[in-house]
Amino acid sequence: MRDFTPEAFAAFLGEAALAVEHRTRSALEEAARIVEREAKAEIGHYQEQAGPFVPWAELADGTKDDRVRQGYSENDPGLRSGTMRDSINHRVEGSEAHIGSDDQNLVYFELGTDKQPPRTVLAGALIRKTDEVVETLGRRFVASLTGDGVANGALPLDGE
Repeated sequence: MRDFTPEAFAAFLGEAALAVEHRTRSALEEAARIVEREAKAEIGHYQEQAGPFVPWAELADGTKDDRVRQGYSENDPGLRSGTMRDSINHRVEGSEAHIGSDDQNLVYFELGTDKQPPRTVLAGALIRKTDEVVETLGRRFVASLTGDGVANGALPLDGE
């Protein structure tokens, strides 16, 4: 066991706080990338129900015809040029991760319109990846408190 002077203990706590902050930001970055990748991968593929969000409805015949007329594949929901998919990004600010898009078409796609049923992308991606996100955050947080491994390295916690 380590003996601490009051000054050494204060320094240790300061270092621990910095480590937790760094690992938290790193964990949020990784978690946001997980959700971002999943959301991008969903575009163009019909999705099953995710939590309270219904499975994606089949594209209407008129939409399929319009897609073909414009030179796109007939039945890849949400995927035309890839602009909407590629607009999905993330950022970490403080202790929050934001995953979203500045493409208005994704808002219509996600929430639906009077002519188009909702096809959730962002919320569905988060629901599908919740376990992976929680594991990532948990591993990084525990690693910030205990180091990179537990039980003499038998359980790696970070950098996998």
